[in-house]
Amino acid sequence: MDKSIKVTVIIFFAISFFSFGWLSHSAYKPVHRIEMPSILDKIKSTKILNVVLLNSPSTYYIGPDGPKGFEYDLLNAYAKHLNVKLNITVANTIKEAIEFSQNSNIHITSASLAKTKMRRNVFNFGPSYFEVQEQVVCYRGMLSKGNFPKNIEDLAGLKIIVGEDTSYNETVEQLQEDGFDINASYTSEFSTEELLSKVARHEIDCTIADSNIYALNQRYFPSIALAFAISSREQLAWVLTPNSKELEADMYSWLNTFNQSGKMARLKDHYYSYALFFDYYDTKMFYKRIKSRLPKYQKYFEKYGKKYNISHFVLAAQSYQESHWNPKAKSFTGVRGLMMLTLRTAKHLGIKNRLDPQQSIKGGAKHLNQMIKNVPKEVEGEDRMKFALAAYNVGMGHIKDAQKLTKKMGLNQNVWNDLKKTLPLLSQKKYYRTLKYGYARGSEPVKYVDSIYDYIDILQKSNDELYSKKNKAKKKKIKKKSQKN
Repeated sequence: MDKSIKVTVIIFFAISFFSFGWLSHSAYKPVHRIEMPSILDKIKSTKILNVVLLNSPSTYYIGPDGPKGFEYDLLNAYAKHLNVKLNITVANTIKEAIEFSQNSNIHITSASLAKTKMRRNVFNFGPSYFEVQEQVVCYRGMLSKGNFPKNIEDLAGLKIIVGEDTSYNETVEQLQEDGFDINASYTSEFSTEELLSKVARHEIDCTIADSNIYALNQRYFPSIALAFAISSREQLAWVLTPNSKELEADMYSWLNTFNQSGKMARLKDHYYSYALFFDYYDTKMFYKRIKSRLPKYQKYFEKYGKKYNISHFVLAAQSYQESHWNPKAKSFTGVRGLMMLTLRTAKHLGIKNRLDPQQSIKGGAKHLNQMIKNVPKEVEGEDRMKFALAAYNVGMGHIKDAQKLTKKMGLNQNVWNDLKKTLPLLSQKKYYRTLKYGYARGSEPVKYVDSIYDYIDILQKSNDELYSKKNKAKKKKIKKKSQKN
């Protein structure tokens, strides 16, 4: 065969073989495609749900009986649905929460984040779970001075501070772009609650807060007042890790069921309904109830005061502070009865019916006795009772945090008069972010203890007056008897 023809034949077969191989490879489809596990699959496999939670009263904080907060409870309910445990990373600011959310190991970030137009372009939001409205909140005293704002135009010239990297920040900047004269500054140093406190002290004129945050704080800061809503209705939602369609779909399905079951309504009522929350009464009302209500329960205060080595005056005063001696009292947090026991505490104490006066007083006395035993031995005298009462109100963990802070500030951590100076600092970010148990409304236990001791003084005086009257009546009776004889 001619050499050139032989070469041509070889090339032809080579090309044919290559073409057949290429076509065969292109037409081949594997029978089994390997699927990568989804984020939801990984969560269920590891039994861990990694979440970021903002340390704030509307989201997550450590209460007397452990973790609390609307968003914490909601997340915990979802974790139970998945049959997994929550692994919490605590953030002290919204900015910090957003930074944590960028960690690839984080599944959900919960920080009361509104689905604003700007954020929708950046974050992967899950389903909405709460509706809020941004509100301008100002110092109530401005009403009498005539400069209390009624609309956006009235904000001109007022001193306003809002949180940096918040939806309020976005709202103010948008209004300024629209031509409104708003003299606002931004801060990452203070939380929204701290800014509301500044408004209450009139250190600033106004701030902006979501309607739910204002609702939680208005009873603690009576000097603040709602001016007007500055935004339309906004939806709060969790930020989900990218590429988590299965997790998002499961969350939508679960939340729909959670809503339809009525559990969401009960959870909102638990944190935001104050219809049954008792108010403070004046001294005149207290004296009236010493006569009308106290006699019904006096024997129980004496019985269990003796059993647990606690003055019955202390138990009676504490009970009045808790429930105004109303055996059916119920607070917005779900605690009930004369001594306002939580369900968890009642079960721990062996109390089956919190609404039964005797059981409630027994449980309260036993619980207070435990608190007294847990007070550090270095705390002496009457201060032991004050420390224990404060722990009954806010939890022993926060008391120990306050002790550490008190010592750090050069004060005596074992003296109540020094501790009451530092307890309120537990609500300030620059302090609680360094402490083990984090945020606490530290001014509450201070007011709680002070009120109880005011009531103790009145009870003791009332008892002395009653004893004096009985003694006089007895002497008068003896005198009359002797005169007859």
